[in-house]
Amino acid sequence: SGVVFSSDGYIITNNHVTESSDLITVTLSDGSEYQAKLIGADKDTDISVIKIETDSLKPGEFTTIEEVKVGEIAIALGSPFGLQASVTQGVISAIGRDLSISYDSMPMVDLLQTDAAINPGNSGGPLVNSTGQVMGINTIIFSTSGSSSGIGFAIPSDTAVNIAEQIIKYGEARIP
Repeated sequence: SGVVFSSDGYIITNNHVTESSDLITVTLSDGSEYQAKLIGADKDTDISVIKIETDSLKPGEFTTIEEVKVGEIAIALGSPFGLQASVTQGVISAIGRDLSISYDSMPMVDLLQTDAAINPGNSGGPLVNSTGQVMGINTIIFSTSGSSSGIGFAIPSDTAVNIAEQIIKYGEARIP
């Protein structure tokens, strides 16, 4: 899953979605397919930017973390288990969660926590508010089964946009 970042074909998704890919195919909501080019990715924030050749996309509208409130409606969009254009709803359960994913990467910081069902295939898709503004990029779940247990996490839109802009400009994230 992914989020259209700009009308000229830049799309934000997760690094863990694109990192092992030899070929990236993007299927838009109208069913049209494009081959995408990996522009760059950042392992530590789990953000990846890909690009398709078009200039007619409608970009997502991103809100800022200052506007997100605990208890606010959260809607996770994506393709869980390959089921295209699926939507689940919950609330923002917490703001500012930090998670250590592995020993060889920096902790992920300031994540949004939600109980909206996030499953494999939702990664890289948007977590939106009730007006459709992107609050975050779905990234990870806490689960003993590998499926949603009501604890999912999203990278805040501020972080996603900042890292995406760096990747587009420099080909990489420049995190101090």
